[in-house]
Amino acid sequence: SPGKLHWESECQYQLRHLQDSAQISALLPPSLEGHWTSTGCEVRPGPEFLTRSYLFYSNRLFKAYQFYYWDPSCRDPSHSLVIKGKLRLRQASWITRGATEADYHLHKVGIVFHSQRAMQEISARINQSSGGSCSGFFPPGRSWAPGVLYEVLSAKEGRDCTAALGFAMHELSLVRVETYYEPLLETQSSGRRAVEELYLGDIHTKWSERLHYRPTGYQRPLQNALHHVHPCPACGIVFRSDEHHPPILPAKAELPMQLSGRWVSAHCEVRPAVLFLTRYFIFHGTNRTWEGYYYHYSDPLCKQPTFTIYASGHYTKGVPSSKVRGGTELAFKVTYARVTAMDQVTVTMLNSSEPGTCGESGSWSAGMEQDITLTGGCLALGLKLPHTEYELFRMEQDTKDRSLLFIGKRPTDGSSPDRPEKRPTSYQAPLIQCAGAMGIFSKHSSPRYL
Repeated sequence: SPGKLHWESECQYQLRHLQDSAQISALLPPSLEGHWTSTGCEVRPGPEFLTRSYLFYSNRLFKAYQFYYWDPSCRDPSHSLVIKGKLRLRQASWITRGATEADYHLHKVGIVFHSQRAMQEISARINQSSGGSCSGFFPPGRSWAPGVLYEVLSAKEGRDCTAALGFAMHELSLVRVETYYEPLLETQSSGRRAVEELYLGDIHTKWSERLHYRPTGYQRPLQNALHHVHPCPACGIVFRSDEHHPPILPAKAELPMQLSGRWVSAHCEVRPAVLFLTRYFIFHGTNRTWEGYYYHYSDPLCKQPTFTIYASGHYTKGVPSSKVRGGTELAFKVTYARVTAMDQVTVTMLNSSEPGTCGESGSWSAGMEQDITLTGGCLALGLKLPHTEYELFRMEQDTKDRSLLFIGKRPTDGSSPDRPEKRPTSYQAPLIQCAGAMGIFSKHSSPRYL
């Protein structure tokens, strides 16, 4: 039907736009100098809700603000951290292509509480934490005083009481800056505006691992205060904030979880350990069936395809998450999958896999799709069928009124959220809706490599 063709072309366009990423440049080593801010409320595993404001100076010194909140809209501040230190860029990363490794040294970390409750909860954690210098850090019964800065780390005095906060700045050990140009829609001119994004290392999904985990993926990027996407109401608010005046982001309407239509990646995505990929999903709300295309690449601009996975199955009715406010819990069952090897390395790997563990052994060739359902998945690619995943979803609208879909962050160790206790508590990069709802199960509507 003409409507279906329109949907296809919209989603195809978005995928083509991703693969035509010549307009993205990423210098090695990157230039970090300047002021970088969050573009909205961020969710870290835990969950923790926060906004960030990082300043890097020409003499390698930096000053970073992290503002923490009780709520997923970043409107009810709990406490703020002000972090000062020094950063030295090193060589290009051997593990994460396109990233630069860095060494950092913390000089000071201070905390300001924004309520009595925050002070009581955090001071109790610090007082109980290991290290004799931290017990009794806050005298019992101390009442909250607004605006008081308490030093929780001092390199000079050799004191570090940050472990109880689950705090580490290992995100600074992996750095990438991307520059691209967005068209100026406000005027009829053909001008373009530069946007600079700072990608810092990811936070481990397991709380106990985060203090010593060295990142191989990224968090949601910060944007340069001078070169950001317009409009960005949060950017200016975060830019003008400090530890005594945390940002209060504008109220946003909560979108109901109506899972239908087609959704596609907005950027080439990086997963820890290290995969580059783009995703394309079709949800059929009428009978709760889903289809997903996972396009894998060997490079950070998603230009050199390695393999594609097509998967489909059913999903449950969503229920509001009790653990992550604003999120919806669902379970996804994967019952069918196909794989297409796209380069010789993958072909060789699949052909040398154990017979009966991944499609028809020895018959793989580049660009040829194979059904892997009968072999119970594909052991070489870590795919098991049938398979259930316990998921966390959230819907939002961006400042351009586009619908965004946030799907739970994968476990950092590369495993699958195949048990309820492994359900994510934070999100991956959002998908953009490229077409609305549709009722039919479109078995062969694959957007091919373009």
